[in-house]
Amino acid sequence: MMQQIDTEAEKKEILKRYRNLLKACKPTKEGKKTIRQAFDTALEAHSEMRRKSGEPYIYHPIAVAQIVAEEIGLSTTSVVAALLHDVVEDTDTTLEDIERMFGSKVATIVDGLTKISGVFDQTSSLQAENFRKMLLTLSDDVRVILIKLADRLHNMRTLDSMPREKQLKISSETKYLYSPLAHRLGLYAIKTELEDLALKYTEPEIFKSIARSLQQTKRDRNKFIGEFTDPIKEELTKQGFTFSIKGRPKSINSISSKMRKQGVPFEEIFDLFAIRIVIDSPIENEKSDCWRVYSIVTDFYHPNPDRLRDWISTPKANGYESLHTTVMGPNGKWVEVQIRSNRMDEIAEKGYAAHWKYKESTTENALDEWINRIREMLENPESNALDFIDEFKLNLFADEIFVFTPKGELRKLPSNSTSLDFAFDIHTDVGYKCIGAKVNHKLVPLSYKLKSGDQIEVITSSKQTPKEDWLNYVTTAKAKSRIKDALKEEKRKIAEDGKAMLQRKFKHLKITFNTNNVNELLAHYRIASPLDLYYRIAIGSLDVKDLKDFTHDKDNIKAKVPHPKADSHSFEQMVKNIRGSSDMLVIGDRMDKFDYKLSPCCSPIPGDDVFGFITINEGIKIHRTNCPNAIELMSNYAYRIVKARWTNQKEIAFLVGINITGIDEVGVVNNITMVISNELKVNMRSISIESNDGIFEGTIMLFVHDTDHLTMMMDKLKSVEGILTVNRIDSN
Repeated sequence: MMQQIDTEAEKKEILKRYRNLLKACKPTKEGKKTIRQAFDTALEAHSEMRRKSGEPYIYHPIAVAQIVAEEIGLSTTSVVAALLHDVVEDTDTTLEDIERMFGSKVATIVDGLTKISGVFDQTSSLQAENFRKMLLTLSDDVRVILIKLADRLHNMRTLDSMPREKQLKISSETKYLYSPLAHRLGLYAIKTELEDLALKYTEPEIFKSIARSLQQTKRDRNKFIGEFTDPIKEELTKQGFTFSIKGRPKSINSISSKMRKQGVPFEEIFDLFAIRIVIDSPIENEKSDCWRVYSIVTDFYHPNPDRLRDWISTPKANGYESLHTTVMGPNGKWVEVQIRSNRMDEIAEKGYAAHWKYKESTTENALDEWINRIREMLENPESNALDFIDEFKLNLFADEIFVFTPKGELRKLPSNSTSLDFAFDIHTDVGYKCIGAKVNHKLVPLSYKLKSGDQIEVITSSKQTPKEDWLNYVTTAKAKSRIKDALKEEKRKIAEDGKAMLQRKFKHLKITFNTNNVNELLAHYRIASPLDLYYRIAIGSLDVKDLKDFTHDKDNIKAKVPHPKADSHSFEQMVKNIRGSSDMLVIGDRMDKFDYKLSPCCSPIPGDDVFGFITINEGIKIHRTNCPNAIELMSNYAYRIVKARWTNQKEIAFLVGINITGIDEVGVVNNITMVISNELKVNMRSISIESNDGIFEGTIMLFVHDTDHLTMMMDKLKSVEGILTVNRIDSN
């Protein structure tokens, strides 16, 4: 029976949400009128639509506008665009209508937020194309991205009503693209929430377990924070500071990353929270006041000299300014302390959006510089959308180093940048001609990795040209794309010679040089483009004398040995066939139609949460949903993902690796093998154990039936005396 909808109650709720929105953005009288008009337009346009949860669709644009106003701090134009962001895509309202009613600025933003519709070939990624389109508008108006992040945040907050495969796809996109973007724009609160929500859906068990542990340890944590901050508060008050101190837990995602990286359980992660001291200080005294607070903190607690981060003297590229130190607190616990002014705190929370408020700050310059780099990347017509996103990501999440030119000018580069990256950062032509560099007056090769504080002088030669292996030496997107451009140009020049050679041969054999005949050669030699064909002829890897193996029929050539024509639609057909055959791939059933393999990058076993990925040449590959490659695959190739589940396969054994550490006592190896072979009746393929100064570390490869079997065995091993940790190896 259909549930009765209480339209009166819904109308009241819509009005209540609209009033809350007005409270959040505090518009002028004129602004209020425009927001009302946008709200009425959206309400009318979406009147017949409902979300997956069954709620009226209008709840979504109001919520996005609320995030834009309250959590990002944007004003009327952005709130109007947020209310209208789905109108053009989902209803009969056109972009021209929006421009007529609200002006060209709002229309441009709404256009940037409207997804590309139309037919795409199956091998391109619609998600990547949409992302690139959105970034094109970023060059004109950064508000497009900020509203898109608000849209994504609300979708992630309401992801519960979506089917599982949609949850995985949207969470993967979020982790792969949107969370790094929020980080780059300095929106730390949004970036953290996006990452936590993505973890909630990609690895629900880990998320729940950490959230539970954080809840259970909350009281102890608060008590510790109180003990830690009391003496600092007293001294700050005595010295006349106006301040606030917050103790906030680290995000669930960052705790999970630490546990994975360090291979330790929740109980052994000590820096579960950070203390933030925010002072009220005029802009001209901020720096010295922050250092005074640092001095007070370190009078009470010993700092770790390796963990001091000064982002006040040299802010991050997204404008983030703060002083971070890690000190030894009570009970032998390390505590991270962040010290900043109110202005710095607002920029840290609201990122790019806060820079309008503080026009004089460094934020604007740093972010404008970054947007100019994106503009440069977008101007490269050659790159396809997926290449573009790979290059774009290179510049998103990278930590930075600070280096100097010979004249002392400061340059910021991503960490792991090389002397060749630095040369391209100075100027493309300097990069092309670079033969080496002097770092701190010592000669170094092109591949030399720079460190913060290095001073670099580039050495050039007019005879130098870019080489293929340069791509292995560089980290920055700019250097990579410039090198690729130069190599393509070089290839084009060489291909011109190959084309001339082929034309001469055709002329000699009295064959017309036309598209049909060139296509016949491409099909026969399995070559993707005429450029590649001409290039291979020019460098001699394909001999034009082979043309005698073709028959000439009325000016058309045909290969004497027939070749199977590649069906241009075979891949798309394969995707359709698999998708059509079943919505769910069942692993373990007889697969007469399609071949599948268990992917070696994450070694899935029955019981793991998995999906199938349709490859071009190797059938279907089964990956775990928390596989290191899963996020990228689901983000960029969603149309090639198939749902998958296991059948009951007790008779089949799967190879899995576990890592063990412990105290090297006599007989410990014997105890381990006894548990595995005798108690659990599990077959081992290999065991290797290395001992070093009383501690051993070992890897065991063994056969199990499923995840329950593996978990039981790992629990048994943990109970063996002398064993410290037992972890599954995520990839071979």
